[in-house]
Amino acid sequence: MVGYDPKADDRNISNLEVAVAGSVSGLVTRVLISPLDVIKIRFQLQIERLSRSDPNAKYHGILQAGRQILQEEGPTAFWKGHIPAQLLSIGYGAVQVYKTLRDAVVTMYRSEGPLVFYKGLNPTLIAIFPYAGFQFSIYSSLKRAYEWALPAEGKKNGNFKNLLCGSGAGVISKTLTYPLDLFKKRLQVGGFEQARASFGQVQSYKGLLDCAGQVLREEGAQGCFKGLSPSLLKAALSTGLVFFWYELFCNLFHSMRKADS
Repeated sequence: MVGYDPKADDRNISNLEVAVAGSVSGLVTRVLISPLDVIKIRFQLQIERLSRSDPNAKYHGILQAGRQILQEEGPTAFWKGHIPAQLLSIGYGAVQVYKTLRDAVVTMYRSEGPLVFYKGLNPTLIAIFPYAGFQFSIYSSLKRAYEWALPAEGKKNGNFKNLLCGSGAGVISKTLTYPLDLFKKRLQVGGFEQARASFGQVQSYKGLLDCAGQVLREEGAQGCFKGLSPSLLKAALSTGLVFFWYELFCNLFHSMRKADS
């Protein structure tokens, strides 16, 4: 994690406990922010504008979408696709339109064969390199700006500086590469128009370039950023929650060791 310095940690915990604390904090955080992921994907898949002024728009805001999903599908809908998300499955977006993971996998395989699980792989691979490059470059730039603006604070609060700059770099990098994430989700659910009909208008795409072209022509440049607000909110919350749970579990392990000694 950005900002964690194991040498500066004076708690009496092992490397294994540090690893467990980091893993469990990530898992718990994913559980808590799953509703924002579900809303983000619903926004990404909606062809209609995310606006109250569009009478055909099913969703137009985070709170409104949350209320509507809760009323129509119940609280469990906010954790649709949670298991493949924890496993980093390529088909996470497609699972959103099915009742269960098993239902999604079986239907997808029977309808289009094993290659269906790799839909959206091109924008995923294309996004990896610029995202990583942006993140490290922006992180370094933000650290220099922080140290220029607050030279004394930069030395005293190194972990806070790293956390703040790391979060800022993540948010900016996510925004710059976000259209590729939207194209990926659109391609992943291609071929499941019947299952998606209840969510509004559906569209078919032949590939990445066709998807990008249709989105730009029919939805405008802003269409490439549908779902960005819940995505950035999720990013901001997940950073704080991961550190919160990480520290909590590290302190718990430390307390257990003190009690045994």
